Amino acid sequence: MASVYSVSQVNSYIKNMFAQDFALSRITVRGEVSNCKYHSSGHIYFTLKDAGGTLASVMFAGQRRTGLRFQMQEGQQVVVSGTVDVYERDGKYQLYAKKIELDGLGGLFERFLRLRDELDEMGMFAPEYKQPIPKYAARIGVVTAPTGAAIRDIMNISARRNPYVQLVLYPALVQGAGAAASIAAGIRTLDQMGLDVLIVGRGGGSIEDLWAFNEEVVARAIFDCQTPVISAVGHETDVTIADYAADLRAPTPSAAAELAVFDYRQFEEQRLIYEKALVRAMGRRMERLRYQIGQYRMRLQFREPMRMVNEKRQQLVLAEDRIRNSMERRLEDAKHRLELIIGQLHGLSPLKRISNGFGFVTREDGERIESVNGVKAGDFVAVRVLDGRLKAQVTEVEELE
Repeated sequence: MASVYSVSQVNSYIKNMFAQDFALSRITVRGEVSNCKYHSSGHIYFTLKDAGGTLASVMFAGQRRTGLRFQMQEGQQVVVSGTVDVYERDGKYQLYAKKIELDGLGGLFERFLRLRDELDEMGMFAPEYKQPIPKYAARIGVVTAPTGAAIRDIMNISARRNPYVQLVLYPALVQGAGAAASIAAGIRTLDQMGLDVLIVGRGGGSIEDLWAFNEEVVARAIFDCQTPVISAVGHETDVTIADYAADLRAPTPSAAAELAVFDYRQFEEQRLIYEKALVRAMGRRMERLRYQIGQYRMRLQFREPMRMVNEKRQQLVLAEDRIRNSMERRLEDAKHRLELIIGQLHGLSPLKRISNGFGFVTREDGERIESVNGVKAGDFVAVRVLDGRLKAQVTEVEELE
């Protein structure tokens, strides 16, 4: 009876056969990507297929860092290098990928990625080296083909936005042999002219058509340029090494002109708005100053020396009038009181009584005699009457009850 083998033994035998085959241990396969799945573990599972068959494939997470430089997608044509081996548990063979490259155009893309990463590691794309684009550029250099849509778009937009801007064209080759050197020479030439900004670019095309802007010589010329550079290569979806090296990327040449040339009409409109606002502000300011000047004038007039002197004089005149009026009132009061006193004195005056037929008696020395006790018989007395004085001698003193 023939020998009977277990499934594991058969799978192990087949695996050894694959391992001993030199061609399968180092194999490169071209095919179309299908059923591509990025696993959470980092592994990539996919199928390579062509018109005649399919091949299960896997790339482990550890190989992705150095073996894959793009995002795998359905339908891509790729070239996979690796090993064909058997997975014993399932008894299935598959391609264990170590390196995956895009086929055809993918080769150029690989070169693009390698150069991009190398220049990035050198710091040529670092933001601290980016120069600001001047807002009011007056002289703009353009490195592009002398004929074509790119230069026409730049000229038309520049004339529409600001007819006073000067464009300086360096007619460069932008495609084919020698294009990269021509573009780099144009950048260096215009950089020495002291322009405000440079536009470097061309219209759209295939990746081969745009490849001159992916060359290192162009990237270094842009990086070394002292004049700010705007890259404008192809369409919005096209990205080149020149875009990374430039100070600013524009999606199209038309957009580059929009970014480089300020809109003179909009500038004039904005200037008129600012002018009107400034006039209004100055008018309000002048009104406030006039009001303040009026207030200061009133204060100065109020504090003017002559005005203050005149005011003091007026106050002095008023005070003098008040004093005079007060003195006159006091004199009138005094006169009135004096008249009253005079009237009272006049009523008590002996002369008045004498004028009515009475007289008064005094001693010879003028002392008035008011009582009989003050005289005796034989004394000499004087009697004052209205029109004179009489001298007499007392002959008898008689006291009345």
